[in-house]
Amino acid sequence: MTADMEKTPQLRVLVTAGASGIGRVIAESFAQKGARLHICDIADAALDEAKKTHPTWGVSHCDVSQPDQVTRLFEEVGAKLGGLDVLINNAGIAGPTGGVEEIAADDWRRTVDINLNGQFYCANRAVPMLKKSQNASIICISSVAGRLGYAYRTPYAATKWAIIGLSKSLAIELGPSGIRVNALLPGIVEGPRIEKVISDRAQALGVAYDDMEQEYINKVSLRRMVTAQDVANQAVFLCSSSGMNISGQSISICGNVEVL
Repeated sequence: MTADMEKTPQLRVLVTAGASGIGRVIAESFAQKGARLHICDIADAALDEAKKTHPTWGVSHCDVSQPDQVTRLFEEVGAKLGGLDVLINNAGIAGPTGGVEEIAADDWRRTVDINLNGQFYCANRAVPMLKKSQNASIICISSVAGRLGYAYRTPYAATKWAIIGLSKSLAIELGPSGIRVNALLPGIVEGPRIEKVISDRAQALGVAYDDMEQEYINKVSLRRMVTAQDVANQAVFLCSSSGMNISGQSISICGNVEVL
């Protein structure tokens, strides 16, 4: 356990969509610092694997776009952890790729329901628990698409902009209760998810995958992708004693993506 984490009580942390990807890396990073974890996901196989690998973690099947499932999730979190100190609002989907005139209304609604409404439902249930904590934080996972326009990915970008507004508003509202709220804006994160995004965009524009990947990298000042661990490190920092006075911020972890 680091000196930062030693100065505060053992954190009780919920990570949504925590069974794989960025969420899993965030959960494991908090666990390495001595935190107690609960994760949720919709992928039962991934949840089973996470429980096998980390038998002390609480796990729940939960679609965050469904308020009744979120209510049940927080009942299970309360029973497992006895309270909550940190909510990592991570669950989200890439949404459709295509011109605005090509996007189906159902695909738009599904992206909003999961990416934005899901974060609201979780915050709505988490805040009464967080108000009882002496070291409370909400971290909302947005994206660099939340500060840049993103052609052919309008549902995704719209929700990620909205998440920043949600985070700023909650930081103001909840600050007097001692709850810090920040948004993290990952850039181009290595892994299967960005590979699918690049593939879908390449197909939509009729170009080769390798050319599209290079186009993405050329838009990053540091000319490289970031990792899920980079995002996790920032989340842990914000919830440590070193982050005690950081709230209301939108922090990009992206190598400076200049444009999308």
